[in-house]
Amino acid sequence: MNYMLRNENAIYYECGYSCDNALYLHLGKEAFFITDSRYTLDAEEHVRNADVIIANDLYAKAVELLKHSRVKKVLFDPKEWTVFGFEKLRSETKVHFVPEPDFSHKKRIIKSDAELKIIAKAAKLGAKAFKHLAKTFNEEGFGKDEYALTHTAKSVLGGFGKYDLSFDPIVAVNANAAKPHATPTKKKLKEGDLLLVDAGLKYKRYCSDRTRTVFAEQGFVFDTNQHFAKKKIQKAYDLVRKAHDHAIMHARSGMKAKEVDALTRDIIERGGYGEYYVHSTGHGVGLDIHEMPYIASRSDTRIEDGMVYTIEPGIYIPGKFGIRIEDMVAMVDGRAKVL
Repeated sequence: MNYMLRNENAIYYECGYSCDNALYLHLGKEAFFITDSRYTLDAEEHVRNADVIIANDLYAKAVELLKHSRVKKVLFDPKEWTVFGFEKLRSETKVHFVPEPDFSHKKRIIKSDAELKIIAKAAKLGAKAFKHLAKTFNEEGFGKDEYALTHTAKSVLGGFGKYDLSFDPIVAVNANAAKPHATPTKKKLKEGDLLLVDAGLKYKRYCSDRTRTVFAEQGFVFDTNQHFAKKKIQKAYDLVRKAHDHAIMHARSGMKAKEVDALTRDIIERGGYGEYYVHSTGHGVGLDIHEMPYIASRSDTRIEDGMVYTIEPGIYIPGKFGIRIEDMVAMVDGRAKVL
């Protein structure tokens, strides 16, 4: 198979190394990692199963290799390429470029045993980081606004620089939590508030992802056993937790992704909050924080052993509060195993 890659994680998956300026070609039995001289030493040390080529103009070198190989057809993911980069190759060669959206994600949808171990480690480190964050918030978080809390979360969750984060953490109080991808505000955390934290860290480039919603009283912890002062919030929380637990318990290999989505959605709809469940049940996690499979109501993807994805039902009442509980699962021996 002939294909070309531009995305950093897609390239890493192929050859064990990537950087912010690289182009990967797989032509027949040969593979080429093309980068510039800033990365010579790292590339030569870490790239496997590909020839390292240093060039000032990556596209010109790719054109040269394509012409020399005389291949007639090359696959590419149009989501990875700029118009400039793609047109440079298309206009200067006679190759027929075949678009294949999500090409690398499809290759990566089933994780190897080695990948599963790395992702499980990332998830465990993430859970441990949440424990440290709860301790820190209890000690110095009350009275701080979401900007300060988010800054603290970045530092604590990343081990003060030891780990990269999977994404900028979401730290939302009360009504701001009703926005699934909330950004910080000047809202300050006080005792008795609802606090939602969605965050993850990377281990050996693989992501983790976790969300907890808690009743922020002194001594709180980021677990799923929460008791809120307001009955309406407690009712919604218990429904989200029921949907979360039910999906993890009943998800099976062989189901379609939309059937797994229904495991959470049906419960929340029957509870009367269907209109407030505004996103899909989950998404795959790996080198990218969002990848296949997508656990959505329209997805016919067949769930298989080796897939890793999130279960994250939520209820979001505009102007009042939002609740989400999220864990990563791996499909092992036909069932969902919480990582």
